[in-house]
Amino acid sequence: MLLPPSETKSNGGTGAPLRLDSLSFGELNPTRRRLADALTELADDPDASLRALGLSERMAGEVKRNAALWSSPTAPALERYTGVLYDALEVDSMSAVERSRADSRLAVASALFGLVRGGDPVPAYRLSANSALPGVGGLRSVWRPALEPVLAAEAEPVVDLRSGAYAALARVRGAVEVNVVTELPDGSRKTVSHHNKAHKGRLARALASTPEEPEDLDDMVTVAEQAGIRVERAGERALRVIAG
Repeated sequence: MLLPPSETKSNGGTGAPLRLDSLSFGELNPTRRRLADALTELADDPDASLRALGLSERMAGEVKRNAALWSSPTAPALERYTGVLYDALEVDSMSAVERSRADSRLAVASALFGLVRGGDPVPAYRLSANSALPGVGGLRSVWRPALEPVLAAEAEPVVDLRSGAYAALARVRGAVEVNVVTELPDGSRKTVSHHNKAHKGRLARALASTPEEPEDLDDMVTVAEQAGIRVERAGERALRVIAG
């Protein structure tokens, strides 16, 4: 399952500083190093960093995080990224066995690292999919040729929970898409936007922690329903979550 990252990151960590060879998908390391070096170099000029990253002056601390990218402590990706989806994922409440499954089944699509598995150690940083770095340019042109072959090699089915900007960094042909809707009293439905991430986080938890990894959409629907999530097929490669 592909998760979006979050703009916000948790502080600190107990892991050793970043080593690219400790991350999954090692074929992405040349691109990761290029972006990490560009990001830390940009941090030498705080004003330029704020402009490039689209940040206000009150967010100058994010630039300091980038400056310390290679020396700050790391934390597992599923603990580093925060926000609504990750709150709903609730990795802290998983058993050791469930967490091991989640670490291997969940991957975070990242603007800086491309793709990391749930247990990969990453530092706090700030870089979004829409950013453009001096000397590098837009991230879509950087990541697509490097990341799409990696995603294409992953065993199916791939459940794509990424937001639009991160989905644009690399396409995944044949991925299972998830839409969240709410059912109105008259039986009509409308797409959920505000709580979209929370419902996707709960679905990700159910699919990631179940003993047997789902092999197809029917398996996914069964697992979701067992977790109390109302889900239905919405096509050959799509699931629809009906918010209660």
